[in-house]
Amino acid sequence: MNGHKVAIIQSSYIPWKGYFDIIHDVDEFIFFDDVQFTSRDWRSRNRIKAAGGAHWLTVPAGANRNRLICEVALDDPAWQEKHWKTLCHNYSRAPFFRQYTPFFEELYLGQTWVNLSEMNQSMTQRIARELLGIRTVFTDSRSYAAQGAKLERIIDLLRLSGATSYLSGPLAADYLEPSKFAALGIDLRLKDYSDYPEYPQLYPPFEHTVSVLDLIFNTGPQAPEYIWGHRCGTTNNDRSPPAQTPSYP
Repeated sequence: MNGHKVAIIQSSYIPWKGYFDIIHDVDEFIFFDDVQFTSRDWRSRNRIKAAGGAHWLTVPAGANRNRLICEVALDDPAWQEKHWKTLCHNYSRAPFFRQYTPFFEELYLGQTWVNLSEMNQSMTQRIARELLGIRTVFTDSRSYAAQGAKLERIIDLLRLSGATSYLSGPLAADYLEPSKFAALGIDLRLKDYSDYPEYPQLYPPFEHTVSVLDLIFNTGPQAPEYIWGHRCGTTNNDRSPPAQTPSYP
């Protein structure tokens, strides 16, 4: 499809594969971080596989909701070494963990992160470009100075970015108003997360809804095949949401 395909999503900590699938499907991915921070959410935590089941990795960002995501300071860097040690403990036996150790050691131990949004965006972009080969353009919603609140602000971002198509996660179907997009000539599509194949994963049973790090450590350079490559050149962004999808945006 010709035109300019755009997605607008808040940054997340080491997101799951579906987040990168959306990034791959669009021409421009806008980090929507000048909106209210929500604690105990994907902004500051995610899950990995562990011998005892899914394990949460949580960045200590505080519970104050009177902040925008881009305003969340990370005051104590001790979590960085703790998270890296947890990844080492749980993935040291994964086939490609050693291959990617220098990359992730740099992210976790090579610098001190002081802002949640900056960290999330940087990690996401580096994983997308350097490990998954994604060439999508990344921008920040603050660069557009969009007006309005909630849906109106998203629509203004699309207008300012020159979008002709908007790809959103399936949960957004609860508040999106298709007529407003149609009025601007913007094609509204919802992502379908239902067709991902399973991959060799430590600690059965298989779990899709974990950080993309799990996929990367277990499948290495073949990771894109398990996100979009298996579709043999087709896209997966023009279907209605399936009856059951992971609770990801």
